[in-house]
Parts: sequence; structure tokens; C-alpha cells
Amino acid sequence: MKKPRVPRGPAGCSSGEGPGAVGHLSFTEILDTSLKVSWQEPLEKNGIITGYQISWEVYGKNNSRLTHTLNSTTHEYKIKGLSSLTTYTIDVAALTAAGVGLATSSTISSGVPPDLPGAPSNLVISNISPRSATLQFRPGYDGKTSISRWIVEGQVGAIGDEEEWVSLYEEENEPDAQTLEIPNLTPYTHYRFRMRQVNIVGSSPFSQSSRVIQTLQAPPDVAPTSITVRTASETSLRLRWVPLPDSQYNGNPESVGYRVKYWRSDLPSSALAQVINDRLERELTIEELEEWTEYELQMQAFNAIGAGPWSELVRGRTRESVPSAAPENVSAQAVSSTQILLTWASVPEQDQNGLILGYKILYRAKDLDPEPRSHTVRGNHTRSALLAGLRKFVLYELQVLAFTRIGNGVASMPLILERTKDDAPGPPVRLVFPEVRLTAVRIVWQPPEEPNGVILGYQIAYRLASSSPHTFTTVEVGATVRQFTATELAPESAYIFRLSAKTRQGWGEPLEATVITTEKRERPAPPRELLVPQAEVTARSLQLQWVPGSDGASPIRYFTVQVRELPRGEWQTYSSSISHEATACAIERLRPFTSYKLRLKATNDIGDSDFSSETEAVTTLQDVPGEPPGSVSATPHTTSSVLIQWQPPRDESLNGLLQGYRIYYRELEAEVGSGPETKTLKSPSALRAELAAQSSFKTVNSSSTLTTYELTHLKKYRRYEVIMTAYNIIGESPASTPVEVFVGEAAPAMAPQNIQVTPLTASQLEVMWDPPPPESRNGNIQGYKIYYWESDRRNETEKMKVLFLPEPTVKLKNLTSHTKYMVSISAFNAAGDGPKSDPRQGRTHQAAPGAPSFLAFSEITSTTLNVSWGEPVAANGVLQGYRVVYEPLAPVQGVSKVVTVDVKGNWQRWLKVRDLTKGVTYFFRVQARTITYGPELQANVTAGPAEGSPGSPRDILVTKSASALTLQWTEGPAGHTPTTGYVIEARPSDEGLWDMFVKDIPRSATSYTVSLDKLRQGVTYEFRVVAVNKAGYGEPSSPSTAVSAKVEAPFYEEWWFLLVMALSSLIIVLLVVFVLVLHGQSKKYKNCGAGKSISNMEESVTLDNGGFAALELNSRHLNVKSTFSKKNGTRSPPRPSPGGLHYSDEDICDKYNGAVLTEGGSLKGKSADASESEASDSDYEDPLPKHSFVNHYMSDPTYYNSWKRRPPAAPHRYEAVAGAEAGPHLHTVITTQSAGGVYTPAGPSARAPLTGFSSFV
Repeated sequence: MKKPRVPRGPAGCSSGEGPGAVGHLSFTEILDTSLKVSWQEPLEKNGIITGYQISWEVYGKNNSRLTHTLNSTTHEYKIKGLSSLTTYTIDVAALTAAGVGLATSSTISSGVPPDLPGAPSNLVISNISPRSATLQFRPGYDGKTSISRWIVEGQVGAIGDEEEWVSLYEEENEPDAQTLEIPNLTPYTHYRFRMRQVNIVGSSPFSQSSRVIQTLQAPPDVAPTSITVRTASETSLRLRWVPLPDSQYNGNPESVGYRVKYWRSDLPSSALAQVINDRLERELTIEELEEWTEYELQMQAFNAIGAGPWSELVRGRTRESVPSAAPENVSAQAVSSTQILLTWASVPEQDQNGLILGYKILYRAKDLDPEPRSHTVRGNHTRSALLAGLRKFVLYELQVLAFTRIGNGVASMPLILERTKDDAPGPPVRLVFPEVRLTAVRIVWQPPEEPNGVILGYQIAYRLASSSPHTFTTVEVGATVRQFTATELAPESAYIFRLSAKTRQGWGEPLEATVITTEKRERPAPPRELLVPQAEVTARSLQLQWVPGSDGASPIRYFTVQVRELPRGEWQTYSSSISHEATACAIERLRPFTSYKLRLKATNDIGDSDFSSETEAVTTLQDVPGEPPGSVSATPHTTSSVLIQWQPPRDESLNGLLQGYRIYYRELEAEVGSGPETKTLKSPSALRAELAAQSSFKTVNSSSTLTTYELTHLKKYRRYEVIMTAYNIIGESPASTPVEVFVGEAAPAMAPQNIQVTPLTASQLEVMWDPPPPESRNGNIQGYKIYYWESDRRNETEKMKVLFLPEPTVKLKNLTSHTKYMVSISAFNAAGDGPKSDPRQGRTHQAAPGAPSFLAFSEITSTTLNVSWGEPVAANGVLQGYRVVYEPLAPVQGVSKVVTVDVKGNWQRWLKVRDLTKGVTYFFRVQARTITYGPELQANVTAGPAEGSPGSPRDILVTKSASALTLQWTEGPAGHTPTTGYVIEARPSDEGLWDMFVKDIPRSATSYTVSLDKLRQGVTYEFRVVAVNKAGYGEPSSPSTAVSAKVEAPFYEEWWFLLVMALSSLIIVLLVVFVLVLHGQSKKYKNCGAGKSISNMEESVTLDNGGFAALELNSRHLNVKSTFSKKNGTRSPPRPSPGGLHYSDEDICDKYNGAVLTEGGSLKGKSADASESEASDSDYEDPLPKHSFVNHYMSDPTYYNSWKRRPPAAPHRYEAVAGAEAGPHLHTVITTQSAGGVYTPAGPSARAPLTGFSSFV
């Protein structure tokens, strides 16, 4: 690229930066030896302009250069002394103290005024790179001066005639340029260029557009923006960002994605990465992080070429969690028979995951306790605990765990096993005497329930109940012995037995029982009067009282209690070792707010009694709920509110009637950047007190079905902690696990408003809308999602366009023309997507339709064919019609006739073509039209006869009868396949073109009869026959002789017969009239004076000089009884009744004096369903020639035929004349029935003269 030339300044000038180039260099007053140069001061002065330097030289001759310096106020100069018709190069530059500035140069020919330049041409694009391309071109006409600027415009991204052009590049001071380097293009983008050139006169037209190019791919230039990180859980962080817009992908959109790099702030070398392949994704949750740890994160975008720059660093800390490891070095030591001392070390710091609030010791008597019990040690400094109240000489399983405010951590493993020290045992149990005789008894027992050590043996002591308390007989047995027989007892005497066990700590407490040496014993009676005092009922226990029944002469040894939970529980044994002396028992381990029934049985030496009667149902009292609400979550709802959601506690843990929930929430401290957080240690109770005292709390009174609540009026951009409890009348449940939520970010609460969908073109819709109301935005709107689909085809056609700029307008492109679209929009911010708007409808404009779906030909003869076509698959609008164009491929007799036929409407998609030339191939084109014509569908077809078709039939003969024509022929040569039938073509004399007349004549036929009714009367026809086989239509036969379609009239319709009948009727009428006139002349005068009405038809006629040229009846109603009969193949017209004619006396009298009644008269024929009609007098102003009604009728057979083919009329009404050829108006029909007369069809302007009167009699 050439640089603008800078003339050398005078010696000694400063070497600082000079001024910029002057602007708007122009030439005026161009003469042969002089011209005026004008300019404007430079935009970049870079100092104070001290003057201007103007130089000129003959183009290409540096030695002819002349220079002149002007002051700073001069902006024009007239150069003189030029040679005529010579091209000069003229430079103008500004001067400052720094020297001569950039020169603005142009060429001009003296004596030749410049013109507007022409457009460049032959645009060629090469050297395409991601951000530039080389444009080569042929400069246009320069306008007799140098080109000062080249302007390049382009279509970017969307290419099409309807897309806008934008300025891409301008090059100045390169008048001889033929190549331009276009910089600053966007990678992987479609471009189409055009350019124009500018001289001092103005700009040229634009060049033709270049071809469409696509720049190469490049890595993205920018990283995602608006990156935020929030704590998601104890082990995860949620990262959000604004994705790259389409224009910054710099590559194939399918290859665009994002890479996230993250590491612990204290371990920078441990960086990990995750890849997101969805270019539209705006959120990522990073899992499997360390609890209570700060992380640093960065993002970058990438495509198939490479990755872009990394974003700025962001930090986030995972949430506090439960300890992930147990306390170390756990040990246990039994201190006594009921105490064990435990010691431990703290949890490793990396596993604490929060602030250790204390420790819990879990302990369980092995094989005895179903669930472990817990002992809590508050604070993180105490590392030992003394467990007291333990069972004696029992092996315990022990574990230690640490807990934070979030919950319990991991318990220590393996289990620590430690046994309490031994002690004196408890008493043996279930002592019974299964065998009692008069002098001996057998005693059986079970080991103590609390052995408190290793049992070394048992001691049995007995004496007579009446003897001294200290005179026991004592026997010791081994530890494995479970029975003993005492002998030499006194019969029918009571003995007291004592049984005790021994460990190394000594003898334990004895068990005492009484037995009577007798053989008269039986089972005991069941206990009675079972009672549960309400005062003794608690939430988890009750007291059962009873009265023992009869012991059956054998002392009761123990009682057994069973319990059943209502309503569907089974009986369960609560205890089978209740003392025989007891009359009450405490029943524990019951469930709160649960109904129970109880029963009791007694056992003596003989056996068990029956169970007692059941107690009444008794319900334990309520207790606090056993567990908190579950699945507690806190979700931002607006920028100052949070939606709390939860699941109710399990029914079995409610322990009563749930009254509602209580939500505790408090503001947390800001997230700490690094290092462990130090706090004053508080016990959980102190923490709860702090929650209640230092932070507000809400109580939600609700039924157990309420599972959501909105906390409002919170502070923006703060972290809040929320815990929940369930409560009933007794109190609150344990607290739920705390959940954290960040307040200040929430998705928009409302959809965009006032959506308008406007069609721009056949493939574009413009969508405009208003943003959601400010109070519902919940932050800055980052963009919109536009969902659009074809109406009724949402599943197949729905698309989404993401607009990352918060501009409320978008153009939807590449749509289907004349199609109804539905558009719905949602706004989104950093927190997520808002709701979608209600769909709005828009329809794209119509466009040119597609090509017809098919083009087919049928019934191809040597001169005719049928062409048909299909509706376009893509109508792209309302189809207005079709255009069919056909022409021979080669001229016929030197003439190539192009025929164009426009078919209106969409219903007719076929055309009969009848002007083909035998054997000629025709080129057919069909195109559909909406607002304009679409593309053509083309096909060639050759007129018949088809190859392999039959030869022409021979011996064509036409015979004519009175009502039909018969066409006969002889079969011609056969084709390649047998003849399947015939068709007959006809050529009427009034058209001159052959057309198919009869189709589908069987092969066996050699004649065909055509009714004359199917032909147009008065037209001469020629016929020919064409044979058909599978190959097609064959060669037509020679034309037949021309035959007229005129029907031969019978004799009574011949003119001479009609003339005779007319004359005869005239004579008879004249005679009758003459007689009547002579008879009643005097009476008529009287009647006229009196105004009397005349009712006889014969009396209403006058005779003028014996002539009867015309008779017209004025204003009379003719009521005709229509009776049609068919005779000799003709229909007789209706005969009016004489009584149906009425005349006015006034009319007759006024016209009588020798005058003929002709003025203003008309005969009216009125049918049952037709109104009266009149004809103007002008219809018959010209005098009719003699017998004109006959001549007129005979000269035009159409009129007769139209009456002859008239369908039979319904009784008592006229029918309009119906025929194959309807005339412009109705005519009188003359008949030759013996009655004679005139038939005038009902219709407008129906009017006819009467030929005689007697025919009506």
C-alpha cells in the first residue's frame, strides 16, 4: 500500500511531528492554462498552522515541479501558466513549526473539466485470512482526474438482497490502486463486498457485488464476562457467567465451549479443570471440593482453532460442613462396674470442615441394647468423658465423633470394646416348682438377668415357714445347674425357699418363694380389675394396675404383660418376669400420642392362667416432634426475599398433632477470603439463644400440608442461614440442618411486556418488546431468550435465539414465507431465566411460490393433448393462478410460435392444447403465481402419432337421419400391440381446430351414432377417427365429408304449409269479425257512453277497411293454463282460454272510428312464478315484411331447436326457453297444431304480434 507523499520541508525545520493532510481538495474554473485549487485545513493540526505549501508538476516529470507557499488564512489558489490538455499532479500540504505536513495529492488535466467517476468492476477476492482479505478490482472511469478515495462496503453475516450494507474500509491518496487489503474483519463470518471510487467531483455508482466469502476461524478474542461464584454446598461452588455473543465465536458455533480452571488458594499447584461444550451454557456447579475451603477460579472460551484469554480471577469458599474424619487416638478404660473413662485427640484440621462445637460418645451394651445411646461433650478443648450408670460386667461398644453447627461428623472406627467391672449378681429369675409331692419338691430357675460377672454357682436355702427364720437348710450347686430336688419334707406344710447366685464378688441378692407340699394344685386364675390410671400416663410410659386372681393352691411365681398398639398392631410381650408380689407395673418404651391395649396373665408351678380381659384403649400423651422438617431449601425469590421449601416430618415422628413450623434465619458474616475462621466457642444451646435473641425469627402457623414460605425484607447481597423446626402443643422438634442462601440475586419475576411481531420480508419478522417492569427485574437484565415456532407445529419447528444484549428488539431470519409464527420471550439475569411471555402471532409476507410439483401430459394426439400440473409444495402465499407457455423446439415452416396461457385460480391445474402440429416436439413451461411468478417447471412432449401406435382407420362414411349422424369406418393397420379402442375427433366450421369428440369407443365397434342434439345447430362438422393401443393414439383417418348439424323440419313446419295455414286462419277470422261488427254496431256506441265493461271476446275487435295488419291488446292480463303435450316428436304450445282476455271499453271506444288498434299495445303472458314484463315500443318500430314471423323463424334454425329441446314444463306455469344455445333474448315460437296460435315464453321483453284470433278459441 502506498503511503501519502510528504514533500521535503526547508532546511533547518524541526523534526517534530507535522500536521495531518488537508481535506476536501477540489478543482474549479478549469481552463486550458489555469485552474483554481481549493482545500480545507487539516483535522489533525498538531500545532499552529503557519501556512500552506502548494506544488504542481507535469504528471510523471519531477523536474517540472513548482512550489508556492501561502499564508494560513488562504484556502484556495489559482495556478496559471499551465500547458493546455496536459495532466498535472497537484499537492497541497499544511505547514507548522514542526515542518511540512502530509500532502494531499490529485491529478487533473488542464482544459478538461472532471466528471463523476465510473464504478469499479471485476471484483476478485483472495488471500482470505481470519481478519482480512485482499480485494482486487478493475478501476472504473476516473472522470478525467485522479481518484482520491476508494470506499468498500460489505454485507456481514446475513447475505441477501434485503440485507443492509455497511462501510468496511476506505483508502485515500492511492489513485492508481487496483488492490486493497481489507482489515478488521471478523473471523469465521460471511462477507460480500462492493466498492466505489471517489474523485474531486463525487462518488461513482457501486460496483457489482463480489462473491460471498467466509473468513477463516481464529481463537476467541475475549473471555466470558460477569463471572460470579457462589457457595452451592459443603463440597461445591456454583459459577455463573455471560456467554460469548455469536459475533465473538470466531469459529464454528458447534465447536465453541468454555474451560474452567480452579484450585485451592493455599495450593496453587493443584489446579483442576472442567470443560463445558455448550456455548449457550451460563452456569456450572463444580463438585467434589473440599469443605470449608477457599478456591480461586478462571474461565476462557475456546473453539476448534484454540482457546481465548483467561478471565479475571474470582474466589469462592465452600460451605461449612460436618467433620469428614473422626477424632483420633480413641481409648476406653473401665473405672468401676458402672463407669468407663474415654479419651481422644482432635479431628485433623483438614477434615474439620468447620468449627468443632463439641464431641459425642456413642455407646451400646453389645447384644443387649438395640440402639446406641449418646453422651455429649461441649466445646473443642475437652478431650475425655466419664460414662456412668452403665450395666455391671457388660461389654460396651464405644465410638466418638465431632460435630459442627451443621451436624455430626464421622464416628471413630473401629468400635472400642470395653467391659465394666464385675459385681455381686442379681437374683435368679423364673423360679418355679414343677413337681411338688407330700415329702419332696423340685425347684427350677433361670440365671439372673443381671449376672454382674461370671456366675460361679447357686445356693438353695429352705425351711418350714413356721420355723425360726434362721434355721435354713442350705445347699450349693454348680454354675451350670438349673434345678434342685428337696426331699424329706413334711407333708401338707409350707416351706420357704431362697435362691441366690454367686460371682467372685460374692453372693448376690436372693430370690424367695413359698411352696406347700400338697398334691392338690391347679393353674391360677387370670388377674382381674386391670386399670391404667390417667395420672400415670406420660408420652412414652404408663402404669398398669391389677388384682391377682386365685393362685390355684400353688403360689404365683410371676406375671406376663402383653401390649397391642392400635389400631392394627399385634400383641407383643412386654415382660414375662414381673414379680409374683407385684400388683402394678410401669410400661415404658411406648410411642407418644398412640393408643394401646394391655392384658396380663399369671404363672404358677402348674402353668399359665388365661389372659385377663383387655384394658380399655389408653392413649399416651403428646411429645415434641421427633425429627425436623426434611429437605429444607432456600431459593432466592426476589432481590430481597427468599422462598423456603421443605418436606413435612414423617407421620410416625410427629408424636402428636402438628401445629406448624418455625423458621429461624439470621444474617451471616461476609465470606472470609482465606485462612481458618476463628470464633468464640458457643454451645448449641447458646447458639440457639443467639439465634432467638440476636436475629428475628418468623413462626409459620400452618397445617402439615404447608411446605413453602417466603421470607421478605431481607438485606441485599448478604448471606443468610436458615434452620427450621416443627412444633406441636408440647414443644419444638430438633432443628434441621442449616441451609445458606445468598440474597440479592433472583431471576426476573415477570416476562417482557407489549410484545409486537411485525413482518419485514417473506423470510424475516421483527420482534419488539418492553423489558419487564423494573420492580420485577431482580437485578440487571443480561439478555433475552426468544422462542419462536410455526403455529400448530411447535414440536417440530421450535427454535430459540439468545440475545445477550439488553436491547428490546430482534430480527428473526430464515423463516418460511407466508407462514404464521408464534413468538414468546423471557428475560434473564445472572440468577437465571424469568417466565416466558404469552405467545404473540406474526405472519411473514408472501413470496414467489416454488415450482409446480409435477408436470404431466395425457391424451396426446397428433394435434391435441392435455397438460396437467401439481400445486407447488411451497406455495409461499395465496396462489393466484398459473402460467403455461409452450413453443416448438424447432421452427415449424419457418415460424416458431410461442403461446402463453394464464390460468386464474388454484382449482384448475390442467389445460387442453389443440393447436399442435403432427410429430413436432414442444417445450412446455409452467409456473405458479402468488404476488409474482415462481420458478418454472419444464418438460418436452412430442405430438402424435406415438411410435408403435395403430395406423389410420379407412373408409370414413357419415350418414345423416332426421335426428342423428352415424359415422362408419374400417379398421386400419395394427400397431406394435393390438388396438384397444377408438376416439372420434371433430372440427366445427366455426372454429377450424380438431378436438376430441368421443372417447373410449370399444375396439369391436366400426360405427358410432351421434345425436344432433349434441351438435351446434347450423354449424358444419368434419369428423375423423383415431385408433388407440398401449403405445398411444395413432394416425388419424382422413376427414369425413362436411355435414351440417341442421335438423330436417317435418312437413308441417315447412314454409309453404305454414303459409297456407296462416292464410286460411286469416280468412276465417275476417269473416267472423265482419259478422260480429254488423250485428252489434249500435249497441257498442251505447256501451261506450255508459262505460259498461264488455266481457265477450268477439265483441272487442274492430275491422279497419277489411284489413288485419296487426292486432295488439293493451294492458291485458293473459292467464294461460299451460298444458304441454308431445305429438309427433314436438311439443304443442299452451293454448290461452278466451275467458282469460279482458279489455277496457274506453280503449275500444276511443280507437274505434275506423282506426286500427296498434298504439301502445302489448300482449302479456304471466306465469305462476314470473312477474309481468314489458317491451318498449322501439322493439318493433320498423314495419315487418309480409309473413316476417315465418321468414324469421325459418332463417334461424337455432330458435326452433331451442324450443324443440325445451324440457317439459310443470303444469300451470310458463318455463323459460331452455336450449343448448341460449340467445340474448327470447323469441316467439310458431307452431302448426290444428288449433294454431302463438306461444310467447315468459321472460323480459317477451313480445310478439298475433297472427290470428281464431286460434285462441
